[in-house]
Amino acid sequence: MSLRIAPLTGADLEAALDDVARLRISVFRDWPYLYDGDPGYERRYLQVYRDSPASILVGAFSGDRLVGAATGTPMADHADDFAAAFAGQPHEIAEIFYCAESVLLPEFRGQGAGHAFFAQREAHARRLGYRKAAFCAVLRPDDHPARPAAYRPLDGFWRGRGYAPLPGAIAQFAWKDLGATEETRKPMQFWLKEL
Repeated sequence: MSLRIAPLTGADLEAALDDVARLRISVFRDWPYLYDGDPGYERRYLQVYRDSPASILVGAFSGDRLVGAATGTPMADHADDFAAAFAGQPHEIAEIFYCAESVLLPEFRGQGAGHAFFAQREAHARRLGYRKAAFCAVLRPDDHPARPAAYRPLDGFWRGRGYAPLPGAIAQFAWKDLGATEETRKPMQFWLKEL
């Protein structure tokens, strides 16, 4: 099942956001996010990509079907969410392009989409004049009862792309875990790369 990778902006990006929401709900159910997806939350979360003219969606397509997606936007578009995590950091939010989620259905993994997702977002950031890129990943304890025995963290992949954890840059986001009755806050570690 070969993939076609394509960057989407503007109206094309907006037209794909409902499919991105469905992918996020599906893929983030798995470890380590354990996200009990909510379409209302997704609409609110994805609004920033509709509102920002500098946003990008890199789509992975099997035929005409969107089977994976990665989003990005200037970090300043998320200033309220990230201000606390970057307080006291030597990096200004206005200087950073934020590579948000990368989601891909399991049956399409192993074909290079992850590298393409980062490469296209980083190229987009450079075209906009950004010299730094960042993303954040949830922190879960190693002894969490839902952690699969065969789980392999993506740290090696991220380091291979040139990212490194930014000490002390941890945001807090709330969502409802599978099996939970209410949202709880989770720590999200930022990783940074000089472009």
